[in-house]
Amino acid sequence: MMERRMYRLVEEARLMDSEYHLWSPGDCIVVAVSGGPDSVALLHILNEISKDKELGLRLVCAHVNHGLRGEQSDEEAEFVRNLAGKLGIPFELGFFDIPSYMKDSGKGLQLAARDKRYEFLHDVATRYSAASIALAHHANDQAETVMMRILRGSGPSGLAGMRVKRRDKKVELIRPLLRIYKDELILACDTLGIPYVIDSSNLLPKYARNAVRLDVLPFLGQYNEQLTDSLNRLAEVIGVEDDYIQREAEAAYAKLVFKQDGLEAFRINSFINLHAALQRRMIKLILNYLPLSTDEGDFVKIEAIRKGAIQNSPTTWSIDLGGGLRCLREYDTIRFALAESQIPHYTYVVEHFPAEVFIKDTGRTLRFTREEADPGLLKSEGRGNDEAVFDTDGLHYPLTVRSRLPGDIMKVMGLNGSKKVKDIFIDEKIPPSMRSEIPIVTDANGQILWIPGVRRSAIATVSPHTSSVVVMALQKGRE
Repeated sequence: MMERRMYRLVEEARLMDSEYHLWSPGDCIVVAVSGGPDSVALLHILNEISKDKELGLRLVCAHVNHGLRGEQSDEEAEFVRNLAGKLGIPFELGFFDIPSYMKDSGKGLQLAARDKRYEFLHDVATRYSAASIALAHHANDQAETVMMRILRGSGPSGLAGMRVKRRDKKVELIRPLLRIYKDELILACDTLGIPYVIDSSNLLPKYARNAVRLDVLPFLGQYNEQLTDSLNRLAEVIGVEDDYIQREAEAAYAKLVFKQDGLEAFRINSFINLHAALQRRMIKLILNYLPLSTDEGDFVKIEAIRKGAIQNSPTTWSIDLGGGLRCLREYDTIRFALAESQIPHYTYVVEHFPAEVFIKDTGRTLRFTREEADPGLLKSEGRGNDEAVFDTDGLHYPLTVRSRLPGDIMKVMGLNGSKKVKDIFIDEKIPPSMRSEIPIVTDANGQILWIPGVRRSAIATVSPHTSSVVVMALQKGRE
């Protein structure tokens, strides 16, 4: 009877392995053991599995003393040490001053303890070249996790709960007991005479997880006697579907996202063809890849980007993402960028030719030369937007290179009148983020002659009677 009960638990762990490939022959597994019935049962189950000589698993028992309960914590550490010794398993003990770490980091008790616990487990895994860290989370823990995330308003990834297997740094975190209920583990230990300890802090409702276990789940259980089972099924179903959607999102990311100025960008026309679920996932994936922390609470931010991308207007906008990053829509492109510092106003006077003006804050260079006119220069716009040619005698000197100013207007070639520079930028679909980088060339009367790289004015156009010309050329960067 006793052997059959342990056999069933061992078989459950083996079934989990066959489904999720939790270990491979010859693996070293660090087993996190607190001394409670869950982790003690896990250590015994994995010890039974390790007796398979063909499989050849090696186990390491790791225990963390958080230093929070004085003698009780010390006694638990000694208990786990003795347990590992009886089973012939190497033992590693970690001791941390959690109160001091809380003070230094500003983190709460539960998060601080978790940080140090995982830090120690990873350190042990590194020293033993372990392939995985085995954690004793069970089906009741899963139900509590899902309920906590429901209360927190998590999305599908959160409702999938804890994963049976998850890569963390250079090892796998595995949970072989995630489909086994706590009472089965306790019953197995009691029936087989396997000793364990009880952590008194688990009975204090002041901690969120304890409150869910002791208050929330029992209360809701009045309306659904199978609540724990239901929450586990929810995690199981959503977990598989979440994995599928995530793979599809990664495929969409690989297909649609490209780098622009070192950060992610994508074309709107391709994006709007995705299902809304994939649109959200792809944006979340981008945020995860950026040097920016994201969590389930970023739904509002993700949805603002998504809706801003699929709407017809406005076609340009900017969203502050925090952390020195922002998202911009620039006509048919969504891109992510570093928050820009304001470019200081600048003015450079050009009194002699040839001349070269390097605008440090924009990385652009303007060159000015004076040449004799020839038939090839009669059409001043013939060299493209990066060069402009003007009749020397039609200009008022000195010329000035300056930054853009509010209310700037330019007399436009082919238009009977003037036009706001802002409207010219809009017509040419110059992204708002780039407009401050574009210099303005004016004459001595303040008239705008040229917007380098964009458009020249109707002032001082060349004609068959032109004898000499001023050639202005734009170069990005400096030779």
